[in-house]
Amino acid sequence: MSLSADTPVAELVTDQPGRARIFEELGIDYCCGGDHSLAEACRKNDLDPETVVRMLNATVQSGTSPSKDWTKASLGSLMDHIVETHHDYLRSELPRLEQLLSRVVQAHGTEVPWLDPTLEVFQTLKLDLETHMMSEEERVFPSIRALTTDGDAPETGLDENGIDKMIREHDDAGTALERLRDLTNGFTPPAGACPKFRAALDGLDELETDMHQHVHKENNILFPRARALA
Repeated sequence: MSLSADTPVAELVTDQPGRARIFEELGIDYCCGGDHSLAEACRKNDLDPETVVRMLNATVQSGTSPSKDWTKASLGSLMDHIVETHHDYLRSELPRLEQLLSRVVQAHGTEVPWLDPTLEVFQTLKLDLETHMMSEEERVFPSIRALTTDGDAPETGLDENGIDKMIREHDDAGTALERLRDLTNGFTPPAGACPKFRAALDGLDELETDMHQHVHKENNILFPRARALA
């Protein structure tokens, strides 16, 4: 794919997954907001589109893009990858971060007023994501697997309503992550913060990055491919 500022951001990442690193660095949303063109995303973030195009070209030329192309992999292997890479990560990381943030709030909540709302937003996000993953694994993903094994799967069919619900919940998770970033000033610890404090904010930063990649693979690759197959 030739790079153009008119190309939707999601298509650019789908074509070359390594471009996601540049978008993460620049704060460009390529998952929930991936239908916007690169030019629109640059305007929103006060960036020069030509400069961003050069950065993306440099990424491809340096060979840093991962070789796995999920647009050509089987839907079954893509869903397995999402569960084993992203869902399993959330199942282990969300409880760890909740415990870590709770301890930081207990120790520093009095002098750092934004810690209490940060924990509240995170705990709501955690509960929502746990319910979301269960719905995907018990309802949505099996309906997609039925398409790949039974042709048009007349008994069940693709769970279109479930997919729509998953996309809405992805949007909600994106809003919560933006709120966490705003509350923490970009996951920046205050001067003199203890190692536990820094580890909690680093964990939130990593969570945001993983969620962007996770949602991109579902919203922009898995669900459109499943709907095309149905």
